[in-house]
Amino acid sequence: MPPTYALERLLSAGGSKTVAGIDEVGRGAWAGPVAVCAVVTDLSEPPSGLTDSKMLTPARRTAMFDEIVTWAVGIGYGEATPEEIDELGMTEALRRAAGRALAELPVRPDVVILDGKHDYLGAPWPVRCEIKGDLSCVSVAAASVVAKVRRDTYMASLEGIEEYGFADNAGYPSPTHQQTLDRLGPTEHHRLSWSYLDDLPRWRHLKRHRNPLAGEGQLGLFG
Repeated sequence: MPPTYALERLLSAGGSKTVAGIDEVGRGAWAGPVAVCAVVTDLSEPPSGLTDSKMLTPARRTAMFDEIVTWAVGIGYGEATPEEIDELGMTEALRRAAGRALAELPVRPDVVILDGKHDYLGAPWPVRCEIKGDLSCVSVAAASVVAKVRRDTYMASLEGIEEYGFADNAGYPSPTHQQTLDRLGPTEHHRLSWSYLDDLPRWRHLKRHRNPLAGEGQLGLFG
């Protein structure tokens, strides 16, 4: 079933004139920024075939991205760098990226639909968390596509580190990425506070340590 405007219309009927859908990408990557997109629509017919970006092929995502850019009323995009993730933890990095995305919108939303069950955005934004919102809500699905395409494009553009396969894996732990990390170590684009470094004896000394309350841990390299 394709995403609908059911939630957007429900929130609008409750007095929220402008509703923004938000989704993130890059949370589980080992390298690159975490990216957040915010999309506002006028409740008009969305591009045909719009759905969660993970359900689309790369070629279809790119075509859908072009359609969304001309259709949406407003699009905002924000990132938090690997350095911010290392220093602040993922939750705060997501909050900052989402704030940057919302600041790019041409209008300030009255309410935000946030994909997932955890509100990483918080005050002063009124937030409605929606599990699988990228499958059920038009504005969140559109945000998922824009966030994915923009971040993937950036990761593929990084030069001088082609061995890591970022053009294909976007910084996620693919076999090519893992094997190159073991051989060459992390780059300036890697998140150095994450536990994959525990499984790399040659590079373990590069790991950054922060207050464990600052953010979530990650799976190791081989398990």
